[in-house]
Amino acid sequence: MLPSQEASKIYHDNYMRNSRAIGVLWAIFTICLAIINVVVFIQPYWIGDSVNTPHAGYFGLFHYCVGTGNSNRELTCQGTFAEFSSIPSSAFKAATFFVLLSMVLILGCIACFILFFFCNTATVYKTCAWMQLLCAVCLILGCMIFPDGWDSEVVRDMCGEETGKYTLGNCSVRWAYMLAIVGIMDALILSFLAFVLGNRQNDFQLEEQLKAEQKGETLMKLGKPMQHRQGWGVTDYI
Repeated sequence: MLPSQEASKIYHDNYMRNSRAIGVLWAIFTICLAIINVVVFIQPYWIGDSVNTPHAGYFGLFHYCVGTGNSNRELTCQGTFAEFSSIPSSAFKAATFFVLLSMVLILGCIACFILFFFCNTATVYKTCAWMQLLCAVCLILGCMIFPDGWDSEVVRDMCGEETGKYTLGNCSVRWAYMLAIVGIMDALILSFLAFVLGNRQNDFQLEEQLKAEQKGETLMKLGKPMQHRQGWGVTDYI
């Protein structure tokens, strides 16, 4: 094997090994993002009470629990996704829709993993990249719209009269809201990585095609002089 061919083979092997390793990590973190998204959608701990709130309780996208006073820690819970009209604010309804859409998108991205066995790898990466980018956009919209519903009566009863749109009063942001922000950053990073992997796959495939074409042209050029020399030798002998 020629030195250039050997170097090309080593580069090819290293590239494929690194691409597979990065692709596996990307898939694992995509699954982690899906878990984060499901938890953020289901858990009702987006905002909650503090030591200064009139009532104890906590709120999620569509489910909330509110107590009757500081001395009584028994909470009355209301709201289910099945009863969309029970959500106390139109802003909460819109946020619920966008977070649900982001969850559907990332679960659909995971379902697309099976396409790696049937379709072009670069195409699958880019499809997943767009789905992850849209997932991030939906999460951003959900996190931005949710505080617009803080002026609803049920939130004001729990958090105090100073509560208003984008003003939480005596309440505090809980871990589910923070986890949603982590999910946004995760989705953006994974989307960028998927675009990079898809473009690298395209570049590598194009490079392989060019090498194959150049090899074919070289063989054709070498074949013609050999045929000419063989014909000249026969004619000369006769």
